Amino acid sequence: MASLSLRSIYKKYPGGVVAVSDVNLEIKDKEFIILVGPSGCGKSTTLRMIAGLEEISEGELYIGDRLVNDVAPKDRDIAMVFQNYALYPHMTVFENMAFGLKLRKVPKDEIARKVEEAARILDISHLLSRKPKALSGGQRQRVALGRAIVREPQVFLLDEPLSNLDAKLRAQMRTEISKLHQKLGTTFIYVTHDQTEAMTMGDRIVVMKDGFVQQVDTPQNLYTSPVNQFVAGFMGSPQMNFIDAVLRKIDGKYSVEFGSEDTKTTRGVKYYVEIPEAKLAGNELALSELVDQEIVMGIRPEDIHDEQMFLSAATTGVIEADVEITEMMGAETYLYLSCEGIPLTARVDPRSTARPQDRISVALDPNKIHIFNKETEKTVVN
Repeated sequence: MASLSLRSIYKKYPGGVVAVSDVNLEIKDKEFIILVGPSGCGKSTTLRMIAGLEEISEGELYIGDRLVNDVAPKDRDIAMVFQNYALYPHMTVFENMAFGLKLRKVPKDEIARKVEEAARILDISHLLSRKPKALSGGQRQRVALGRAIVREPQVFLLDEPLSNLDAKLRAQMRTEISKLHQKLGTTFIYVTHDQTEAMTMGDRIVVMKDGFVQQVDTPQNLYTSPVNQFVAGFMGSPQMNFIDAVLRKIDGKYSVEFGSEDTKTTRGVKYYVEIPEAKLAGNELALSELVDQEIVMGIRPEDIHDEQMFLSAATTGVIEADVEITEMMGAETYLYLSCEGIPLTARVDPRSTARPQDRISVALDPNKIHIFNKETEKTVVN
């Protein structure tokens, strides 16, 4: 098993294109870490540099205590699972899983033992004599995982391994891979653009954008305490609502003001959300510098309520909004709202009576608001 250390890693291509910039990351032994971000953010390039499939332009990569910048991929003691499975079509499942071991001149009886053990763990023992074309997508993915397992590597690298599967199978395989990690007790580094996968599987998540690491933290901390507007918007589905607003300080109390005075285009209403005392702790100096300036307020869909009990109890943050679309999701309902031209999404109880074209009152939970600096997009208050 092994820890990994990425120290000021860069990937530069000819023509001045910088794909990955100054990545510093300490990955603990047996940790399940996820690299997540939109397409083109540098997550797969980072993974390929760890694997040795891409050359590191600058910086140092350690696996355990060994500097591996110039070590060939086959000598790094890692195994990689690709998005497209990369199985040999002319070989059986057994032969695909055994291939890497045969190249290493492992004795036949040991190969058979390792392949059968991996097949048992992945529940594919009954498929060992089949060819890949006779397998479903989920079965092929298990074979690709099995081929990695038999090598007993120090580190598993998984590059979007579930993106070719349908939604139901993806959910199932997420659980399988998490169980596999617990069973094997090996370091897993997993790349995905799907934040649901990231939130449900990883011990820690590395959020990337434009080649830079934005934040490294546990799933819960990323969700509740994002360091900037990008992380706040990327983690969570539906994504966080962002409202352009102005920060005010009246009678010593801070509040967020938004809405419109233009009665020609809207009903011309201004709304205020008072910032609770608890949120000011440690943030008052930063807030005081933004008084009467434009800021961005963020609030997650589940923190916008249409239930009467919330509306009755709310002392601040009650707004009027027009319902544009409702989506019944079974266990919850999404309301797509417009308030003074500002689009909002609310995640509410499935028994909600709101329907398109209704004008309703909703309460924004002031204890759950986030405030971002409009210019830098950095978080001021979580």
